[in-house]
Amino acid sequence: MAPLFSRLFSNTFAFKKADSLKHACQFKNIPFVLGVLVCTTSYITSPSALVIGFFLTTLGLVPQGLPLAKITKKLLAYSIIGLGFGIPLQTALTVTAHGLGLIVATIFSTLLIGWFVSVRVGLKRKTGYLIASGTAICGGSAIAAVAPAIDADDEQIGLALGTIFVLNSLALFIFPAVGHLLNMSQTTFGTWAAIAIHDTSSVVGAASAYGETALKTATTLKLARALWIIPVALLSTFLFRSQSRKITIPYFILFYCAAIIGHDQLPRFSEIYQGIFTLAKQTLVICLFLIGCSLSFDKLRQAGPRPLLFGVGLWILVSVSSLSWIMLTQ
Repeated sequence: MAPLFSRLFSNTFAFKKADSLKHACQFKNIPFVLGVLVCTTSYITSPSALVIGFFLTTLGLVPQGLPLAKITKKLLAYSIIGLGFGIPLQTALTVTAHGLGLIVATIFSTLLIGWFVSVRVGLKRKTGYLIASGTAICGGSAIAAVAPAIDADDEQIGLALGTIFVLNSLALFIFPAVGHLLNMSQTTFGTWAAIAIHDTSSVVGAASAYGETALKTATTLKLARALWIIPVALLSTFLFRSQSRKITIPYFILFYCAAIIGHDQLPRFSEIYQGIFTLAKQTLVICLFLIGCSLSFDKLRQAGPRPLLFGVGLWILVSVSSLSWIMLTQ
């Protein structure tokens, strides 16, 4: 009998322990769920959503095993498509034509400078090239597209992504502050953000914090800039003589363009379009919250001083030169 009671006691204790762990896990999920719900309100901006997400991660209150990167990528794509319903076709054409020369100039000058400087500061050529690609085009998406084309390894990809991720986070706070300090117009700030900020998420986050016109300008120009992923990936394959030919194409850009055309060709649904546009802007705030949940001190340390300094230097060069050009030409 004694062994039986002993077994029953141990099983009961195990069940209680498992049950308590389950309740603990459910309790830990509550702050994350509340964070998502708060980000659906109009009281939370993109930068503050990022801070809330990072705060929860620091306290260990983000559910483990949740594919945040995958969810964020899909939500961001859907949000950008939704923004297309709020942008008139003529506006999109005007903005893209106005900024096309600056886009091309900054992309290829950034890649060229990054190519030569990276080795001279002690970085591996592929790591430097990935950071330059992310700075030149659209951050993580460009790195993901270029990495297989140049046959980069996981460490090089991780360092590049970590560097770009840190700079994207800083851009959400620095760019709107500089814009207000210099009393930039909505269009000027949107153009600058689209050229000088890396990832699309951070571009739309910073621009949405600045104003709706800035958001429309930045989104349109940023996606025009993102289209250069394809030719740059092909050029990268040639430069590094890689055997891999895999190129990741951001197909959501095509749907974004279709949304703009649909808005122009079927104007009678304007109220529905405005509703989709409003929902898309709020979804972007949730995206920034999820990005904050993915940011940790480990990722900050992983970026390391050398690639981070290289990325910062390249970023400052692009930011200052593009802003100077924009201010002089207006």
